[in-house]
This record gives sequence, structure tokens and C-alpha cells, in this order.
Amino acid sequence: MSRSYSSHAETVWAVRDVSLTARPGEFVCISGASGSGKSTLLNLLAGLDSADHGEITVAGARVDTLSETERAQLRLETVGVVFQDHNLIEEFTAAENVALPLEVLGVDSRQARQRAGEELSRVGLAGLDRRFPRQLSGGQRQRVGVARAVIGDRRILLADEPTGALDSKNSRELFALIRSLCDQGVLAVVCSHDIMCREFADTAYEMVDGGLVACGSAERTMP
Repeated sequence: MSRSYSSHAETVWAVRDVSLTARPGEFVCISGASGSGKSTLLNLLAGLDSADHGEITVAGARVDTLSETERAQLRLETVGVVFQDHNLIEEFTAAENVALPLEVLGVDSRQARQRAGEELSRVGLAGLDRRFPRQLSGGQRQRVGVARAVIGDRRILLADEPTGALDSKNSRELFALIRSLCDQGVLAVVCSHDIMCREFADTAYEMVDGGLVACGSAERTMP
């Protein structure tokens, strides 16, 4: 897959001829300098951007051929996205934020919030479901974002610099959380400047000028 952006002066290839294959339960870490194309790659996989050319297949769906509505449905049902800025709704409680995708899918509000509470417990936030984002730490807000991204039957997690605003302790805890989700069958593709990411990953790549370069075996040290 490839994606370029053109200006009057030049054409910049944000993603150039990238080929990436990943399987359920795999933790894929993608590192690279700012501007190397990491965020664009995740946006292509999530259907938030469109490739100039190339095929993109996610969970059996050809993302590059889907309409905007179909891509949004894929994100609701299959693919969750976590950003550096957690993008939580400040006026919603943690449970309401996590329940939102289910409610959009038509799940009864009470049932959706019950399942949200279960998901918050899974990410280590039991008992915090009624707190608002402003009442949570940075690490806790990111955990809410992860819970929202995987609630329901979504088995693919795409994370763009999820620890960018966290200290080393919270970063390690978040990577460990993603690792535990992968051990339960979730496929995670994480773009991160943080070298700690590779300690938890199965596979590591580096983005260089829009290209994806394998880093050999990941440096996974965590059980």
C-alpha cells in the first residue's frame, strides 16, 4: 500500500510500498521518527485514510474498496483505535465512554454500560466506571481508551503513540495491558517512539521515509 501527499513544490510519500501481515494474538510494534509515516499507516489500516494504490485487507474485509459508511462500521465492529490524546468525551463517565460504540450499534444502554464495566475491570479500572476523564490519571484515561477500543467483538487494536503523554511507569503498565490482550487473542499494531514497546512485542518494524523495515526478532522480555 502507498499514500502520498502533493503540494505545489513536491510529492511526499507518507507510506511507500508497505507490505504488512499480522495474525490474531500478535503484538506488532512499529517505531520511527516523527514524520516517518507511522500515523498514516495506522490511518490506512483503520480506514481513516485512503491509499493511492495497493490492497488493504483487515479481518477479511478489503478496506480499500469499502465506502466511508462501511469503514465506519468496520471500526465499530472489528477494529478499535487508540490515540496519544485518548479522545474521551469529557462530559461522559468512563463507563459511558466505553459503552458508546455498543450503543451506536444498537445495544440497550443498560446492557452496554454493564459490559463497559466488565471491560473496565479487564483493563484494571474496576470501580472507576462512574469517574469522569478529569478525575482520572493520564494512564487511567489511556486504559479507558483501550477498553473502548476493544469492547464488543473487536479483536484488532490499532494504537498511535499511546504512551506519548505517559511517564515510564504508566507506559510499562499500558504496554503490559496490550500484551495481555494479545495473549487473549487480540491483534495489536502499536506505533510508538518508546523503545519499551519492543520488550512486549512479538514483531518489530521501523518506518523510514514511508517504508517499513523489519527489525529482526523483537526484544520481547516479558512473559
